[in-house]
Amino acid sequence: MIFLTAVSLAMDAFAVSVTNGVVVSDFKKRYAVKMGLYFGAFQFVMPLIGYALGSSFRSYIEAFDHWIAFALLAIIGGNMVRESLFGDEEDSGQKTAAEALNAKVMVVQAVATSIDALAVGISFSLLPDVDMWLSCSVIGLVAFALSFAGALMGRRIGSLLKERAELAGGIVLLLIGFKILIEHLFF
Repeated sequence: MIFLTAVSLAMDAFAVSVTNGVVVSDFKKRYAVKMGLYFGAFQFVMPLIGYALGSSFRSYIEAFDHWIAFALLAIIGGNMVRESLFGDEEDSGQKTAAEALNAKVMVVQAVATSIDALAVGISFSLLPDVDMWLSCSVIGLVAFALSFAGALMGRRIGSLLKERAELAGGIVLLLIGFKILIEHLFF
């Protein structure tokens, strides 16, 4: 059960990693490791924070967590779309790792994709006999592995897209944001 939970939590991080791999022009394998570490660490920590908050704050967090994730991804994705459509004509649509993978961007992406893990941690606080350290370790390791693989996959896709890499990446981030919002509002 925890493995399936971990995979479902990591899917947004996987998709964002694919997007990052697409838009980074000077991609190296160490960037895939960097993405894996950011996404894995946040996926590890957020359920612990949720568990610590416990059920007393559950209704407050669940009321707006999806809006935070949506806003963060919409801002990043919207900016990427805007830059690809109205940016410098000479721009290839791809960015350097320094532009696309700086600490600020990575933290925003990691928070946006791990807010659901916070809610899972709150849910875990309601269950008897949950080994939080084991659960969070599995969640973090799965997020690391899928993010790493997604970044490598994105790099291959990026070489095919070239000029439209940033536009495609921005659209993917917007779609992930809408997916999170729709899931929480309607399902």
